[in-house]
Amino acid sequence: MHRIFLIAAVFFAAAAHAAPPNIVFILADDLGWTDLHCQGSEFYETPNLDKLAAEGMRFTRYYASPNCAPSRAALMSGQYAPRTGIYTVSESERGKAEDRKLEVPANVQELPLDRKTIANVLHDAGYATGMFGKWHLGNDGPYHPSQRGFDEALVSAGKHFNFVTVPQEDYKKGTYLADFLTDHAVDFIQRHKAEPFFLYLPHFAVHKPIDPKPEYAKAWKKKPPKGTHWNGDFAAMIQSVDESVGRILEALERTGTADNTLVIFTSDNGGLGGYYRTEPPSENRGVTDNAPLRGGKGTLYEGGVRVPFIVRWPGKVTPGATCDTPIAHIDMLPTLAAAGGAALPEQPLDGTDIAPLLRQSGNLAPRELYLHFPVYLESYVHDTGWRTAPASYIIDGDWKLLTFYETGRSELYHLGEDIAEKTDLFQAQPEIAARLEKDLAQWREDLHAAMPVKK
Repeated sequence: MHRIFLIAAVFFAAAAHAAPPNIVFILADDLGWTDLHCQGSEFYETPNLDKLAAEGMRFTRYYASPNCAPSRAALMSGQYAPRTGIYTVSESERGKAEDRKLEVPANVQELPLDRKTIANVLHDAGYATGMFGKWHLGNDGPYHPSQRGFDEALVSAGKHFNFVTVPQEDYKKGTYLADFLTDHAVDFIQRHKAEPFFLYLPHFAVHKPIDPKPEYAKAWKKKPPKGTHWNGDFAAMIQSVDESVGRILEALERTGTADNTLVIFTSDNGGLGGYYRTEPPSENRGVTDNAPLRGGKGTLYEGGVRVPFIVRWPGKVTPGATCDTPIAHIDMLPTLAAAGGAALPEQPLDGTDIAPLLRQSGNLAPRELYLHFPVYLESYVHDTGWRTAPASYIIDGDWKLLTFYETGRSELYHLGEDIAEKTDLFQAQPEIAARLEKDLAQWREDLHAAMPVKK
């Protein structure tokens, strides 16, 4: 009899240990690579995110897209932009027509309905799925996240106060959007603590308008600038995102789910600043600075595409670890599917499961990362010109090659020795440049990437 009880106890203990992890994915909007204290800022204060990093792992080379919609499409689908057709936000013909030297391909604004999302995959594996915040992949009808695998979905973006939600929901006057979304996220955790859950919390903060809580902004005006950051209003918005993370972590502790929850925090593109290093006039600083990275949101330089990535997974991820292997939004679907024991969707996937990096049990197979951006983005800095004209890049280890389609010019940088992308090695390293140009061209051909053409 004792032996039977012992066997049963071992069995149930093993079953409990093997329970699929809860997954919480928090996405900030327009948060740059250095916009956290644990990422090097001497001005911004992010105690909850610093704690998350201390208890987990920071990836120092996590790549998004230059702006939000293509990042979200890659995140949800595991596919590069040429497969979804989502290259930018809204229409592709941005800026003044007379300034565009190329005809650009049309931009898809909704994630195609035949693409499965992370939520579809995890829902089919038995997860309760919830999403609260900025979707940006089609907010109406069949494109709404409630029709894309999420059991519960509330969409809102565009304003931090007096915001609109889809579906419509009432709230108290003066409510701050980041707090409102976090309220829903905490409630979701509480209601689903007894089953595996996937919570996707894509904040609209810290996107423009720069509109913090007044009491936070007032307090930040007392702090003098330090290092490369100076904007108290922006710091106050970061404070709200950090507090949201703290509330989520506290909810996990309170519900007893923290030890079996994989938490990820990242951003959809680089910070809104740093343009003084890429375009005139040099006195325009934006609202933040991505230094030492070059450029900012909307550029294909590191300041536009490299973002923070923090993951905490008790018992799997070593606390306080860092990893410098390049990974990207396309890796999230296969990674989270594997973590949740879910079957992969029957669609081409460009990402890979990064579990060997998380567990520090090995490396990923050698691969190149790509980004194709065949459209224009207007400049914030001057009346004519662009944050970027149509361009693509390829990353192979420390090497990064960018190709600009208006001019046919390519640039080559060694990011290990030149994180600021100051020294173009295209002429000095012709063999490497030629190989990367060939690989990039082959990738575009393989994915049937839409290309800009001369007028």
